[in-house]
Amino acid sequence: MQPKTKSKIEVAFIYLFLLVMFILIAYPLLWTIMMSINPGTNMLVTKMIPENPTLEHYAWLFTDPSSDYVIWYKNSLIVAFVNAIGSVILTSLIAYAFSRYKFVGKKYGLYMFLLLQMFPALMGMVALYILLSTIGLIDSLAGLILIYLGGQIPFNAWLVKGYFDTIPKELDEAAKIDGAGHLKIFWTIMLPLAKPILAVVALFNFMAPFMDFLLPRIVLTSPEKYTLALGLFNFINDQFSNNFTRFSAGAILIAVPIALVFLLLQRYLISGLTSGATKG
Repeated sequence: MQPKTKSKIEVAFIYLFLLVMFILIAYPLLWTIMMSINPGTNMLVTKMIPENPTLEHYAWLFTDPSSDYVIWYKNSLIVAFVNAIGSVILTSLIAYAFSRYKFVGKKYGLYMFLLLQMFPALMGMVALYILLSTIGLIDSLAGLILIYLGGQIPFNAWLVKGYFDTIPKELDEAAKIDGAGHLKIFWTIMLPLAKPILAVVALFNFMAPFMDFLLPRIVLTSPEKYTLALGLFNFINDQFSNNFTRFSAGAILIAVPIALVFLLLQRYLISGLTSGATKG
């Protein structure tokens, strides 16, 4: 087979693969969007292209007295913003220490971070529940945030440390000659240069509370404390509940804050993802 023909076949297979992946991703998303503008609430009578599209389900989420959607949305935004900001602060401090300092146990500390990533979070659910119960943070957003912040440290620390290691130490030494301390070096040199990878950490940790169902299910028990994933589940979890169209409308709106944060951090994300993948 000629190289030119072989190349064309390879390109054709690549495009075919991308087309299949696009269909697998776009089809459920399109169904969800169409279901959210279908009249009625039953999934069995919805159509791919509704004859009488309506926005009544979106209006119901925000205006009906029986809907707690606004409360769930507010809770999710609180957890997401605190988790994103807190993770960036904690991760950058820990990564800076492992990247720039020499101390006893540094090597084993990194191994411990790597080891913790090998175990699924589900294994520690009982221990986390007992811990939160002991300190009185069950059924509170603070307890949920605490688990998120602690659970995401190992992966994020590895990611950011790899990026910090690529920043020349000569910059630190030059700053020290000018009289800068460690905190000033961290704040004025390391953080500005690490904006791309910190943007990646912020986005991933902002998305987590919107997507996660398991942790809120274990920690939160009061409906007024629910996050969106847990609250929307109540629309369809009961055998007599068939609010699939309202569920779809609520699920679509989850993408709004994530898209806004993505657009805000877009200028940093590409370089941050590539750097984290190749240097992390």
